[in-house]
Amino acid sequence: MAQRRRGTVRDLRRGNRAVLLRELYFSGPRSRQELSAATGLSQASVSNVTRELISEGIVAEVGSVDSEVGRPRVLLQVNPDYGYVVGVDVGETRVQVELFDLAMTEQAKADYPMDPARHPAPEVVAAILAGIDAVLADGGVPREAVLGVGIGVPGVVEQRPEVIVDAQTLGWDRVPLERLLRAGTDLPLLIDNGANTMGRAELWFGAGRGTQNLVVGLIGSGVGAAIISQGTADRGSSASAGEWGHTPVVVCGRTCRCGNVGCLEAYVGAEAMLERYAEAGGAVAAADQESALAALILEAGTAGTVGARIIDETIRYLGAAIGGLINLLNPERVILGGWAGLLLGETYLDAIRDAARRHSLRHPFATTSIELCTLGPDAVALGAATLPLEMFLNGE
Repeated sequence: MAQRRRGTVRDLRRGNRAVLLRELYFSGPRSRQELSAATGLSQASVSNVTRELISEGIVAEVGSVDSEVGRPRVLLQVNPDYGYVVGVDVGETRVQVELFDLAMTEQAKADYPMDPARHPAPEVVAAILAGIDAVLADGGVPREAVLGVGIGVPGVVEQRPEVIVDAQTLGWDRVPLERLLRAGTDLPLLIDNGANTMGRAELWFGAGRGTQNLVVGLIGSGVGAAIISQGTADRGSSASAGEWGHTPVVVCGRTCRCGNVGCLEAYVGAEAMLERYAEAGGAVAAADQESALAALILEAGTAGTVGARIIDETIRYLGAAIGGLINLLNPERVILGGWAGLLLGETYLDAIRDAARRHSLRHPFATTSIELCTLGPDAVALGAATLPLEMFLNGE
């Protein structure tokens, strides 16, 4: 009985720490009195836990505010220099690695271009490991100060009994990504689908703040989505929810990279947009996808051009797909991100909204806003870095 009681007390203390850390992280700086009111914990519990957190260097005192009665109230916040997190975005055109402090301020960044036509797992693993070493060296951060590395990847990520990635469009069939990375690092590793990590970043820090139900669409070379329900990513029964790019928009349509036909990705992904442009007689001059798509969007500003026709078609397909999401899921917001989504949305967001309206039921469309990702094209890496950050905040 005594052992069970010790375990119960320890669990309660860990739970109190997690509650206070999360409140301070997302709402700080806060006084002890404000923490007690916000969390429902007694002032004695708040004082005991914050004393521990301050002694460990996790929380710092950062000034004071006047009190209506008695002495000024000391303000507390999470110490941004206590530790660091690394976020990795495994995209189809590059592997991007970023180092952040606990305030999610970027400290260093490494970028490794990839050939969109080939993504051998050993090359991706080598780029990730090289990137981790590079950002730690550039940031002057010792390995022992790193709380963990979060990695966002395309495809389906199975977490147990070991992390396995199935990314059909990359040619990855049950790649044991964590095991491959373990050969080169002993840092804690957390791996998730890249659209989910971008969704988490937007929910925590970006256009999704203050919402509980949203869809975050990632449009790059391909297309994916994070479905957030009641503040949590909906992964489905086998972790494959969110493969928005492989929902059909055209019966017996274009062949998608996944091997099926008529997928959204075969019309809206950057690779597909450029293929459709070339097939229609457009001249793709730039060697890399991002420059080529930017040129296509620029040409689309001139009426009657091939570029204008391709972008107009793309907006209609995308609007229909967003309308389907609105009718099916009734989200508070649909947020478009990814480098290609941002390029398209910066010029054509109003047109995308109008196309979605034409494919939505009147009431759910009226209660949904369609916005652009506010965190920019680095949102996947930022969101990936929140994976070890969340473990830290939860006391794991």
